[in-house]
Amino acid sequence: MKKDGKLDYLEMAAGNGSIDSVKAFYSAAFGWTFTDYGPSYSAFEEGLDGGFDGATPPGSKPLPVLFSTNLEKSLETVTSAGGKIVRPIFSFPGGRRFHFTDPAGNELAIWSEV
Repeated sequence: MKKDGKLDYLEMAAGNGSIDSVKAFYSAAFGWTFTDYGPSYSAFEEGLDGGFDGATPPGSKPLPVLFSTNLEKSLETVTSAGGKIVRPIFSFPGGRRFHFTDPAGNELAIWSEV
């Protein structure tokens, strides 16, 4: 159910002809599926929550964060799908996570409660 004022969509870059490699990456790493809207736009429906980080410098790009029940397995899957690890697994209040970039250079994180 959609509600006024609630986060509803996350749009990430896939420029310079990288849309096919980005789709292949997310499909291989997380099983995502896509609906194409022309040659340069593809939509996904994979859930969304959010938060603000007061320690992040102004002007920083948004950081999409995905969930995992097995962080080490997710790291292996991301790496084998072609993602580049930019911050190895680390602990934070509430769990652990790592950061990676996709083939288009977007930075994301994956977190786990344990």
